[in-house]
Amino acid sequence: MHNTIKNLINIRNNIKAYLDKLNIKKDPKIIAVSKTFKIEKILPLIEFGHTDYGENKVQEAIEKWTDIKKKNSRIKLHMIGKLQTNKVKFAVQIFDYIHSVDSEKLARKILDEQNKMNKKIKIFLQVNIGNESQKSGINKSEIKQLATSCKELGLDVIGLMCIPPAHNDSEIYFKEMSKLNNDLGFSELSMGMSSDFLTAVKHSSTFVRVGSNIFGQRI
Repeated sequence: MHNTIKNLINIRNNIKAYLDKLNIKKDPKIIAVSKTFKIEKILPLIEFGHTDYGENKVQEAIEKWTDIKKKNSRIKLHMIGKLQTNKVKFAVQIFDYIHSVDSEKLARKILDEQNKMNKKIKIFLQVNIGNESQKSGINKSEIKQLATSCKELGLDVIGLMCIPPAHNDSEIYFKEMSKLNNDLGFSELSMGMSSDFLTAVKHSSTFVRVGSNIFGQRI
């Protein structure tokens, strides 16, 4: 069995054991963050049957995934990086989920391209939960207005996403995100990475974005 498959199974088992211990009945999706890894490294997971993969650059996603997605319609590709408006056309072509919508301008651009392609993308709104100047995401005080605008536009917004500050305790941010998500009436929540995915699922995350714990360290 390939190492990536062993790693994925181990993560699944860890999540299940942790949630069972907390008596939480959830089965969060694991997004295998495949950014920067060559397709040869990813193929064993695809052949194993894993369906959800994360990329943060549009061009890299197109080059890696176009042929594979034509052959395997079950593959779901997640845009987890910052999306510039001039790349939206290509992002809508290749991605099934966009986790990083943080402005009405970007939302409107996605809507325009969706309409041209007759395609509906599932969207997460990215919240800058730690109010960090170097990070993307909308301020939490403005998220309700953005959510309302996106719904009025007819976008398929399914939840919120965040990347908490790296050097603080993630749990306080995940707890706050879970409350925000509930208050807005969303059913999905994208948070948690290799270092903190168990804490994220404890606080109702339904999509965790795990890279190095599956594929190993990036060079």
